[in-house]
Amino acid sequence: MTDLRALFSSNDPIDASEAFTNRQRQWELVATALAEHLRHTSAGFDPTDLEAPRNHLIVFHGVGGVGKTTLVRKLEAALGGTRPAQWGEQVWGGHTILPVRIDLSRSAGTTFEDVVLTIRAALATAVARPLPAFDIALRRYWEAQHPGDPLDTYLERGGLVSRFGKALPQQTQSALSDIAQTLLLPGTVGSAVGQVTGALAGALRERRQTVRALAACARLAPLLETEPSLEALSFYPHLLAFELHRLPDDKKITPVILLDTFEDIADRHRDLERLLQRLVWLLPNCFFVISGRSRLQWADPALHGQLDHTGPAAWPGLAATPGPVPSPRRGTPGGRQHLIGDLSPEDCDDHLARRLVKDGRPLISPAIRAVITARSHGLPLHLDLAASRFLEIRRTREPQPADFDHTFPALLARALSDLTADERHVLRSVSLLDAFDIDLATRAAGLTHQAPVRRLTERPIVYENPYALWPYHLHGAIRSALTEADDHTDDRWTPADWHQAATRALAALGDQWVANVSLTPSRMLLVACLRQGLRLARDHRLTGLGWLIDAAYAYTDDSVWEPLTPPTTSASHLGLDTAADALAELLTAIARRQHEHRQRTADRLTTVLDSGLLPDELTEMALYYRAKAHKDLSQNDAARAGMQAVADIGGRLAPKARRGLANLARLAGDFPTALAAVPTLGWEGRHHRVLGDIRWSHADTAAAVAAFEAGRAEAEQHGAAGERAMMQVRLALAVSFADPVRADDELALAHQLLDGLDQRSNTLLAQVVALIKDAGTDGVTDRAQTLHTDIDNAGLPFLHRFVELALAFQHAVRGEDEDLAAVIDRLRALTATGDFAYFTDITHFMAGLPLPEPSTTRWTTSEDDVRSSWRGLVQARQEVLRAGN
Repeated sequence: MTDLRALFSSNDPIDASEAFTNRQRQWELVATALAEHLRHTSAGFDPTDLEAPRNHLIVFHGVGGVGKTTLVRKLEAALGGTRPAQWGEQVWGGHTILPVRIDLSRSAGTTFEDVVLTIRAALATAVARPLPAFDIALRRYWEAQHPGDPLDTYLERGGLVSRFGKALPQQTQSALSDIAQTLLLPGTVGSAVGQVTGALAGALRERRQTVRALAACARLAPLLETEPSLEALSFYPHLLAFELHRLPDDKKITPVILLDTFEDIADRHRDLERLLQRLVWLLPNCFFVISGRSRLQWADPALHGQLDHTGPAAWPGLAATPGPVPSPRRGTPGGRQHLIGDLSPEDCDDHLARRLVKDGRPLISPAIRAVITARSHGLPLHLDLAASRFLEIRRTREPQPADFDHTFPALLARALSDLTADERHVLRSVSLLDAFDIDLATRAAGLTHQAPVRRLTERPIVYENPYALWPYHLHGAIRSALTEADDHTDDRWTPADWHQAATRALAALGDQWVANVSLTPSRMLLVACLRQGLRLARDHRLTGLGWLIDAAYAYTDDSVWEPLTPPTTSASHLGLDTAADALAELLTAIARRQHEHRQRTADRLTTVLDSGLLPDELTEMALYYRAKAHKDLSQNDAARAGMQAVADIGGRLAPKARRGLANLARLAGDFPTALAAVPTLGWEGRHHRVLGDIRWSHADTAAAVAAFEAGRAEAEQHGAAGERAMMQVRLALAVSFADPVRADDELALAHQLLDGLDQRSNTLLAQVVALIKDAGTDGVTDRAQTLHTDIDNAGLPFLHRFVELALAFQHAVRGEDEDLAAVIDRLRALTATGDFAYFTDITHFMAGLPLPEPSTTRWTTSEDDVRSSWRGLVQARQEVLRAGN
């Protein structure tokens, strides 16, 4: 079909077509359901059975602009014999199919009378014979309700004559005359509908032989005797079903009635919906395709009393039945309700490429198509609006990709058009949230009752994933339209309204997290609340960080480091302007250090500190993690200064800072000072970790393993998955020198615990452990060189010393003196600042070599004891290798 708006928008000869993107899956659903219906109606089917369940329909629902009407039109054409090539051919086994599309939109002004007349007019053309039981009743109704307005005049005025011809008035008149003749009524009486129908009803009551063909319809006489009202008309489809069933085989036909825009007739009183549902129920030998924004609720028992037939027993195909795979949208409906999904990026690009064509080539460039596709979130309406904008811009200049990096107010108008005032209020409120549940949405909207939220979640603009933390989220295109497009509606929000809503949403998120912490703390909820809360606070420039401060500490406590950075709402949002900006950058820098060079981390944290935007409670966090970055960079003077500053503040991170100072003392070779600090650290200062690091450095494997096992158990008690993984890596490190077999098992567990935690330094340290475990075998040296490269890329130079220590163990075990001497030289260079200088001592101890000069290391036991222990580990490995050979 030609797009007339596009055709008349330019002087250029552009081929502007309403491109249809393949909906083959929907066609297959219709074809399968229709085939099942045909099998059912061909095998002992009784259309007058008013109690049998109904499954002769299929429903397509989806957000406005997703392409439902286009699909219905294509289905009409396909059922009439004109199918898109990709849909292939469908054989109906000799059945004649009559598609009848009816537009129920408000703009079409379709009444229930129009629906009934459209179906009958379509049959008049296709069957080409009267359907007397129905036609007599219809003629009686018409003359009673529309006196002086002939049926043919009404049909012509409503466009049905141009669509289906003039056969219907002729056939109803013919039916009237035939009945009058059958009953031997005088000619003048035969022209009076009331007298004919009265006589016919009497003949049916008396079971006269002359009307035996119609006597099979047991309910015809009561219908003819009932006042011909609109209510009575809604029962006449039963007569139509009767007539269709008794058509001769050569005239058999199956109408497929497509009711489009069904949402426009479903108001709160459901008056027209009740009539239409009755029509569908009474025409079980027709097949119905219904499209609308919301799923059909007829299987909901709660509608009992509003509609005639409700509940899953009446409409088994419409009942909501959860499937084995979670649906990304609202409700996984039963077998006959299907959500029209968004288009894939590939389909979007294909649609745009075929939408506007000049000289056989796509008019919209690939770069522009890519931007439109990304912005559309798969919504066809967005694609068509973008195509119109393309033509508008093209009148004056060449369109650019940046011209389409926005959404359209028309999407907002479509989304709001059929929502109540309360629902629109909730919709704007939840547009601030990435995802939500009923309680979160209610509080974000500032409501005291949940009903508007529940109604909104039934709308197709809200998707549902029942397995998600918060099950509901808005369609991406609608959310963008709400938050980015100009809102010209009468109840549009002011900037103050948006700010208040953001404040409510932030508070609601905090309340959910705080309530969870007091019950069963959930890391998933913490991270999710932080992601949404940081974005709200930053994008809406909310003052006061409130619960975000406590959540930030809870996030860093466990060393898991899930990504937190929320996307900016504007590409122009640069720099640090608010405390929320500073907090977002602080947590991002801390988490990203697992993927960035530590110097980059230190620089980012310095920028945050220099901004002066952080509250005092968070300043110590920036100082502490900058000090940790300095330690990893072997800038230990700066690290000590930072740790001391945090310890002096005496805040939440003081215990960790004291641990940091103890570790720095250990790195400088001052083990007694580090050991003396252990009793003061406690769980918060990770006392077992500090003790274990001291013990393995002395080759005291048993004591080190005991400390790390105690630390792992303590971490498990506190639910600290990150700390548990760190303890396991260090346990494997301590064991790797002494027991390679056990180390293999401990290392496997370490990798298991590290999985998903994003701890880069510990992951690399686990690779060092693997080298030590395999010391004495071939290939260790080559693997060490690869590991050096990975450490350089990570910006974790302190780990180079661990790799060299592993190589020293390898060469000492194998008696490779020259290689060992090279390792000692490299270690001496790496420890020239004094930190990790004791690693050089250890390499000498491993090989039984004298120290070239007195050591500055202060051990907790005698140097001879440490020397003996390290030499003993080398000799024990040599024995293991000899035994293996």
